[in-house]
Amino acid sequence: MTTRKALATEALSLPEPCPLVEFVTLVSGKWAIPLLYRLIINDGPIRFRELQRAARPITQKELTKQLRLLETRGLVHRTVYPEMPPHVEYEATHVARQLLGSLESIAAWMRTHGRSLHSKKPAAPRRTTGHPPPEKSKA
Repeated sequence: MTTRKALATEALSLPEPCPLVEFVTLVSGKWAIPLLYRLIINDGPIRFRELQRAARPITQKELTKQLRLLETRGLVHRTVYPEMPPHVEYEATHVARQLLGSLESIAAWMRTHGRSLHSKKPAAPRRTTGHPPPEKSKA
């Protein structure tokens, strides 16, 4: 059986980049993961305004930017209907839907721990050397 420590040691010695760093790069942006999650759980097409209401307080500009980014990365499919006024719908792709279990786990973790983590004050930086700080010169 492989231990966590062995896995961590193995991960540090691998020449390939960390997949979580790649994931964060793929879905970068404050709104990317919440939008993607909303599109996945909607389980069907959703119009721009409905998505904007569901993701409040996101601005129209930011929503457009994030949806375009997710679309170019293959996580969102955009359908434009040629009518007046234009009718556009967004939907999570099949690949994006495979993230549902992982995103639900993260959401459950936040429901359990989020409040306690947000309420903690940042700790003062720890000293790691054990040596006293250098004295300031008196000029």
